[in-house]
Amino acid sequence: MSNGTIEKGAMHKLSYGLFALFTNDGKKDNACIINTATQISDEPKTISICVNRANYSNEIIKQSGVFTISILSESAPFDIFKRFGFASGRDTDKLDGFDKVATSENGLKYLTEYSNAFISAKVLSMTEVGTHTVFIAEVTEARVLNEEKSATYVYYFENIKPKPEAKSAPATAEKKIVGWRCKICGYEYEGAELPEDFICPWCKHPASDFEPIYG
Repeated sequence: MSNGTIEKGAMHKLSYGLFALFTNDGKKDNACIINTATQISDEPKTISICVNRANYSNEIIKQSGVFTISILSESAPFDIFKRFGFASGRDTDKLDGFDKVATSENGLKYLTEYSNAFISAKVLSMTEVGTHTVFIAEVTEARVLNEEKSATYVYYFENIKPKPEAKSAPATAEKKIVGWRCKICGYEYEGAELPEDFICPWCKHPASDFEPIYG
């Protein structure tokens, strides 16, 4: 059986939430932003999360076997996404100077603001699927913090992420490509040619999700 056409826009129609994933490497707390967390069983309460294999949090969870997710609410500002999603925990202390957190029963942090609930879990199994690892985990603690609406992926793009500048005009004799902008997170790559295998250092999306910047 041959495969049919796969349109990227169709995949973007899937419904996603947004979560701050907290871990600890034994020396410092770490966090990243993920968009896939789902309850898959009620007894025992079990969830699954998907974490990019390039993320430091992925490596930590494989070693520690535990994590906590804060379900981000619509009150979450863009600074939260920049702090936890635009740098690597390998060389950055993402919680340095950040005090809007508390400690859950498993010893990991969770957000006390910009989140309506948190869930802590212990990994039961993991499966490598392409660019991501799927972690299946049993819930060890779950608490509601407030009744704010959960932020969805669509809400983030429409209301939280800063709007890009007006679209640049097509290249002409006067205008040339001077860089490339990630359409997902806004990261800008300087240079006329973007390598085909380039991966965004912020959101880990491929070169196909970049658009040209003219100057």
